[in-house]
Amino acid sequence: MRPYAFGVSEFTTWPQTFARDVELYARCGVESIEVTEFKLDASRIGEQLATVADAGLRVSSVQATIHSLFPDGLAGEPTAPRDRARYMRASIERFAPHVPEGTPFVVVTGAAPGGDVQRVIDAAVPAFRELAAVAEAAGVRVAFEPLNPMLMNSDTAIWSLEDARELVETVDRPAFGLCVDLWNVWQTGDLPGAIRRADGRIFLVQVSDYRRPRSHNDRTNIGEGEIDFPPILRAIRSTAYDGPYVLEIFSGESLPDSLWRADAEGVVRRNAEAFARAWEASEAA
Repeated sequence: MRPYAFGVSEFTTWPQTFARDVELYARCGVESIEVTEFKLDASRIGEQLATVADAGLRVSSVQATIHSLFPDGLAGEPTAPRDRARYMRASIERFAPHVPEGTPFVVVTGAAPGGDVQRVIDAAVPAFRELAAVAEAAGVRVAFEPLNPMLMNSDTAIWSLEDARELVETVDRPAFGLCVDLWNVWQTGDLPGAIRRADGRIFLVQVSDYRRPRSHNDRTNIGEGEIDFPPILRAIRSTAYDGPYVLEIFSGESLPDSLWRADAEGVVRRNAEAFARAWEASEAA
């Protein structure tokens, strides 16, 4: 048995259906699946999610169709934060009875209107505090994800792990923590130190590799980019985090070497093997 759990986000296999994702991930021997709401039938969520456990998988996390307080690249409507917060709350209440206790629901800020980051923070603190209370009552959690600076005009107003940690501390709810996506934060100065300072607040870790992007959706296979995984993994292992490492790859189909157009099983197996090597290297140092 390996000393960590490896999972796959359905964003990694975007073109596939939910049913195909469950079958594929189970066949590849991964432990968990990050569920994307857009692939599910709202009238059959309980039935569909029951197939996850039947396949020997566990839900690592949930990506709701609307998961940002302000509009982002995945969902531009509705535009009002109060309306978007209602959608996020509804997703939590819809999924919570069908996922394991403590499952994190990933959220982001969305883009700052007119570049007004302060407006976003002022709105985010009470909105996320209320959402965390809803999640806590339902037995699940909310994981806030800081995004790569290249997404600051389209998807986020917070792009550093330190600022994200400050938001988490300001919200100050036990069910509100961090999603650490290495593609988004790997360029952080003293990233291992920033990870250690977030000890106890990390609810989810996502992995993929970074090369200079050709679009907003251009991540690559682990071990084929610039991220130095071993010291980052050592830092994460020094914290209380004991959840899965979830492969999340965006790779637009317009790219000439799009991983969304590649053999999905090959992508999952290749990255599982590459992560195993990175983990082994992190143990050896």
